[in-house]
Amino acid sequence: MKIIFAGTPIFAEKALKALLEQKTEIVAVLTQPDRPSGRGMQLKASPVKELATQHGLQVLQPVSLKGAEIQQQLSAYQADVMVVAAYGLILPQTVLNIPRLGCINIHASLLPRWRGAAPIQRAIQAGDAQTGITIMQMDAGLDTGDMLFTKSCQIEKKDTAASLHDKLAQLGAGAITEALELLAQGRLVAIPQDSRDATYAAKLTKEEALINWMLPAVELDRVVRSYNPFPGASSYINDTQVRIWQSSDREDMSGEPGVVLGAEKNSLIVACGNGALNIEVLQKPNAKALPVGQFLQGFQINAGDRFVLR
Repeated sequence: MKIIFAGTPIFAEKALKALLEQKTEIVAVLTQPDRPSGRGMQLKASPVKELATQHGLQVLQPVSLKGAEIQQQLSAYQADVMVVAAYGLILPQTVLNIPRLGCINIHASLLPRWRGAAPIQRAIQAGDAQTGITIMQMDAGLDTGDMLFTKSCQIEKKDTAASLHDKLAQLGAGAITEALELLAQGRLVAIPQDSRDATYAAKLTKEEALINWMLPAVELDRVVRSYNPFPGASSYINDTQVRIWQSSDREDMSGEPGVVLGAEKNSLIVACGNGALNIEVLQKPNAKALPVGQFLQGFQINAGDRFVLR
């Protein structure tokens, strides 16, 4: 089959790499335009572009897919299918109709749960026991298309958004190669989603990452893990905003929400709405993230001090 691949970040790069290893015929690669990056703000290619360039693939970087020129260019490839993974641009219906078998998406949840921009983070926040990959036939809706193929994985107690992302990227790479083999054989069965079971994974904002100490500790631990690495859960204490990167919940301790119950060599325990949060790794502005023992050597926090509630 002739395939157009559309994707931008590492999540998509893993899928493209898997397809290349299977000797799949990739006729073109769509990816986001190069973006300024680093202190020098020099233009940087996406991980997908870097991999595609290494393999001599045709790379297209339109700012939109709504124009007639890019649509004609895509039509000229006479592709059988377009594989989409974290591309970042909306595919209008005209583009969805171009490949003979349509466009299929690698989505990082078990649809219809967690449609939208942040399925990995929202699954952790909600305390889901499992998540997975859905290979989906794309339509004009937001992750509403028929399900073609799924693979699931457990969400472990210490999983962060970063670690779960990496697991799902590998799972997605395997899922798309299997799904394409079944598609070529005409063996994929389209299953409509039940919208009554749908949940929405809204895009993350920096504002929501400010910790609300009135919440139960078990929920706050999930908040910390879901915002690692972006945007990083944070709170204010002693007029300083600190980011909290790793924690665990303590149901055996309690107190007034936001109040520090203990600040010792390797322990910083803060009361929550129910239980307490044991903070394990934190970071001051313009400094490195440190284990709590090292952090407390350079930033004084004492029992009785108070984090701002929100």
